[in-house]
Parts: sequence; structure tokens; C-alpha cells
Amino acid sequence: MNVLNGYDIEDLKVGMQASFTKTVTDADITMFVGVSGDNNAIHIDDEFAATTPFKGRIAHGILTASIISAAIANRLPGPGVIYMGQNLRFKAPVRPGETVRATVTVTEIDLVKKRVTLSTVCTVKEKVVIDGDALVKPTSRT
Repeated sequence: MNVLNGYDIEDLKVGMQASFTKTVTDADITMFVGVSGDNNAIHIDDEFAATTPFKGRIAHGILTASIISAAIANRLPGPGVIYMGQNLRFKAPVRPGETVRATVTVTEIDLVKKRVTLSTVCTVKEKVVIDGDALVKPTSRT
């Protein structure tokens, strides 16, 4: 791994895996509302959220998914990677105060196009809250 550029594509192997963990706070949700403009009451209003099927406030799905981005950018392949695409399936809500672990696993390497496919999974404890896959372009020595 190159500390400044992460893993070059030539260093990656199918099955390599890395994780990034973050606790989603009320402040994160409030800041995300400001950044995204998504002020859906299910995220910010306890009284309203209590009337929903979730019976309480939940974090934005995309806020939770952004932890995948952190795993890709900071861990695998790491700095210098270009995010090209992401498929997401939201499986369960994340509540303020819960800790999310995003795990990325190399599933396919295309050396000709210099692209890598990653399995992407977010969990809270042992429960999968998001799964999907990402297409990225790591750095290369060539």
C-alpha cells in the first residue's frame, strides 16, 4: 500500500477486505440536513417519527451509505481511488447513536479497464442495514 495513494490496482487481490466504523450522532443527522436539504421529519422530529413504522427517528439512508465511501477512500483501495458507481439496498434503519461498520471486499479486478468491483455491506452489530456493490478506479503504477 502506498500511504499517499492507497493500494494500486496491481496490489489488489480478490477477497481483500477492509472496514470503517462510525457512530451516527444527532449532530451528523443535523449537519446532513443542512448539507443535503433533506429535512424529512422522520429524521428530525421525534413526535412525527414515533407515528411511523420505525417508531422513532432514523438516520438518512444516504448518510449511512456515506460510511461506505469512507471505507473505500480511507481503507480499500484507499487514497487516490475514484468512485465510479454504487448500488445500494437498504435493509434496516439506523438510529441516532448506533455504530455502523462498513465493510468492503474486492470481488472482481479488471486490469485492462483498471477498475475494481467491491461488495459493500453496512452492519449495526450483526444486522445488515445496507448491502450492495461499488465500482471504483484505484491508482495504478502503469
